[in-house]
Amino acid sequence: MNDNGAVIRKAMEWRGAPLALATVVSTWGSAPRPRGSHMIVHEDGRFEGSISGGCVETDVLQRAAEVIAGRPAHLEIYGVADGDAWAVGLPCGGEISVLVQPVGPDGFDPALFDRIAVESGQGRALTLSTDLETGRTREGAWEGQFHNRYDPPRRVLIVGAVQIAQSLGALARAIGVTPVIIDPRGRFLTEERFPGIERDDRWPDEAIAARSPGESTAVVTLSHDIKIDDPALAAALRAPTGYIAALGSRRSHAARLDRLAAMGFSPDDLARIDGPAGLDIGAVGAAEIALSIAAGMIDSFNMPR
Repeated sequence: MNDNGAVIRKAMEWRGAPLALATVVSTWGSAPRPRGSHMIVHEDGRFEGSISGGCVETDVLQRAAEVIAGRPAHLEIYGVADGDAWAVGLPCGGEISVLVQPVGPDGFDPALFDRIAVESGQGRALTLSTDLETGRTREGAWEGQFHNRYDPPRRVLIVGAVQIAQSLGALARAIGVTPVIIDPRGRFLTEERFPGIERDDRWPDEAIAARSPGESTAVVTLSHDIKIDDPALAAALRAPTGYIAALGSRRSHAARLDRLAAMGFSPDDLARIDGPAGLDIGAVGAAEIALSIAAGMIDSFNMPR
């Protein structure tokens, strides 16, 4: 998944100005940024995003300036840097191909930024296709063209306003995942305990169903209270939730699966639950457990779908 949200927002903010868009369209070896990564460049030299983590951005800015001045869309290939310290290349040893195209009808139509934003706001992904010979981008997955999928922002719905939730909420924000803390117990769910994080005091099944979790949403239950956790897991299983996890021992997880099976969920449904939650890193304490859960969540998000 590509983190292009900031680029999309900046392109919409700069609407009407001459712009160019650089996109990583292929990678080989130890490339610093994945396929589909964007960098938007303004006529005045300002830019947002990254296509190499800093290795070739200076050269791409020059190519973008040429496109803004009238040069057609074109591909640039960057490989291993040679012995010249000033050569443009990737010291990591990889190779990337970058398409630099104008933002306009002959390249990336500005209306496509709006389409991405609308679909993202509805929790849906959008696929665009680019003809690498003409540099024109259009909506849909067209055969023989470069496809870029724009997923909605990642979210984690954390059920149970416990100590681990405090660490997991802070960690999620640090890695670009929007956390929401869900707990009907008002004494647990306070601004003081979760500063700056969205809180929802509805019962978890209602709160989760209202948010329509999809592939870019995780649901993690932490309360250890079956009256809170089980309805949350049931709601997550009824949706195409990207990652579902439940805290607890193997013994308690087995009992949990029996209860959910009694609700009518199939073995395939129950296999979607990561339990005990997170990667097995020998975590001890709230912060380490939160780290293991975050790692399991990111691992699941990054699996091909």
